Amino acid sequence: MEVCIFFLYAMILLPGIAASVHQMKSFLNHTAYLSCFFPNSQKTDIKDLRVFWQKGTDEVVHEVYHGQEKHDNLSPKYINRTKMDMDKWTLQLLNAGIVDEGQYTCIIQHRVKGSPKVIHRSECLLHIISNYSQPEIALLRTGEQMAARWPNKYLNLSCSSSGGYPEPKQMTWLISHENTTHELTGHTDVSQDAVTKLYNVTSKLNIPVPTNTLTNISCMLHLGEQLGSLVSAPLGIEIQGEEMEQVKINVFGPLIAVIILITLLLGFVILKKKRNSLSTNQSVSLAV
Repeated sequence: MEVCIFFLYAMILLPGIAASVHQMKSFLNHTAYLSCFFPNSQKTDIKDLRVFWQKGTDEVVHEVYHGQEKHDNLSPKYINRTKMDMDKWTLQLLNAGIVDEGQYTCIIQHRVKGSPKVIHRSECLLHIISNYSQPEIALLRTGEQMAARWPNKYLNLSCSSSGGYPEPKQMTWLISHENTTHELTGHTDVSQDAVTKLYNVTSKLNIPVPTNTLTNISCMLHLGEQLGSLVSAPLGIEIQGEEMEQVKINVFGPLIAVIILITLLLGFVILKKKRNSLSTNQSVSLAV
């Protein structure tokens, strides 16, 4: 009966009680600290209070009853995962996971005479963070020869980062040469692991092969205003014009060699036939 009455009070936002939502962050599998933001200006002893934490409207996260932690009414997934710092009015949520993201409410009751009175209520929104791996650039090749390395005089690039949370905003490319930098957007694929809920991101880009100048290529993973960005190590490329000409030679060289070989073989066959024909004619003349 007492728990039901408390839920009724918990759903009532009394005048003068703060209702702003505080943004809180925690790294994946670390301890999340959820402050109740209770000033306790009256220096009320915690033994005269009841502190109650809940997630959403139906999950009991933690309860402190007159200075003693109670576990009878806790939601099963929070058993042995929470504890209260009485001095700082802060809830510690151990081994925080992505499923723990969401809005939490701290409610404090004070019982003096009669029914308990809600004297404080605060809300915080928990965000879980998992660091992405540093983006890595790969040069996609289709063969061993240079003609295959630079098909149609274009670079095929890929940039990947994995194991992060939350979902990234976007991935862009930075192309720098001759004191100028251009930002490009390639084709980006974002996938989420069904079990871990972590994200993997890959971006692909095709650009003309830079020649006769040093070009630095980087990719940048944008995670949002509060989380910033991750940048890959630069890929430096410098190709001389002669190297591109060598590509053409490598492309047509084998073909020319085959044509010459076929021509020589045909010439040899024709010459042999002429010699055989000449020998036959000479034999007939002698017989006559």
